[in-house]
Amino acid sequence: MIALENNIYFSSETNDMDLNLIYTFIKNSYWGESRTLEEQKKAMENTINYGLFHNGNQIAYARVMTDKVFFAYLLDVFVIEDYQGKGYSKLLIDKILNFPELKNVDKWMLATKDAHKLYERFGFKTVKSPEKLMEKLSQRAKIIYE
Repeated sequence: MIALENNIYFSSETNDMDLNLIYTFIKNSYWGESRTLEEQKKAMENTINYGLFHNGNQIAYARVMTDKVFFAYLLDVFVIEDYQGKGYSKLLIDKILNFPELKNVDKWMLATKDAHKLYERFGFKTVKSPEKLMEKLSQRAKIIYE
């Protein structure tokens, strides 16, 4: 863990992440309500995990799916309720985008229903050529994304 400010720590170590807290938060979100604990665990095992911690307790989380050169996809970003509105989402995203292994990635993407203003601060924009993008959705994904 890396000390940041006011007893806030940043980590990219999967072992530092609080799986139960992460799963519970995501299970109660609009995007993750159909996930199982096993699915969340597997997803975490196959992506880079990032967290913010206060006094040893996890307060924020995000994960990135990437090849570390050309493409990265930001997923599952959240700050627990008691810490929302205090700048921690901005802090977490800044630490991720400037993470040594990721800071030179060519293209970042994400999907959000309601946090466009947050991500715009970091240079994210709506897709300019959506006709170039394609997707294949499972029945479960159709419920979330359509």
